[in-house]
Amino acid sequence: MTGWFLLLLLMCAALASVWAIGVRGAMLQLTGAALLFGAAGYAVQGHPNLAGSPRSTAQRPAPIPLTKFRHAFFGTFTPTEHWLVIAESYASRGETEQAVATLTAAVREHPGDPMLWIGLGNALADHAGTITPASELAFRRSAELAPNHPAPRFFYGLALARSGDPQDGTKLWREILTEAPADASWRPLVEGAITAVQPRSQPKAPQAATGS
Repeated sequence: MTGWFLLLLLMCAALASVWAIGVRGAMLQLTGAALLFGAAGYAVQGHPNLAGSPRSTAQRPAPIPLTKFRHAFFGTFTPTEHWLVIAESYASRGETEQAVATLTAAVREHPGDPMLWIGLGNALADHAGTITPASELAFRRSAELAPNHPAPRFFYGLALARSGDPQDGTKLWREILTEAPADASWRPLVEGAITAVQPRSQPKAPQAATGS
């Protein structure tokens, strides 16, 4: 928990700094999204919830807030947004089973909404600590409902990366970028996701000096 607390303090300090220098509007939102992607990368590679030696706890990815990412792809005001807000509130308190139950009820009521199926896929992966056949099915359903939309593949890639498979996740993201218009508003988010999960480069060892 200490790692997450320190990370939250750093993110707040960074946002306060850019606010102080006059950054507003879309640029401020993009800065916040970039910080969240950094947190996602930390969750994938840094194991911030590692409090002791139990391996299963260290490997279980903590739920991360996906609100800004969802808004980047679907917009801010959607008819079913309230379902996702409720589910994310449960997940933020560690009540992942309730988050899954909320979104299961949501897709029953709105079976044609791809955003809700994406939310269910994320919730199922958070609850299990890894991507599962059930979460893959939810992501596949969202892709069937929105075959030309980048969001189902983006969030599926994020679930893969957080489940220990960043290679397949980044492969999906690169495919999205290849197909995306150069001026797509969400393009920086996908690029940031790729950067966040790239393995950190190791410093090169200094070469020994050779005598003449």
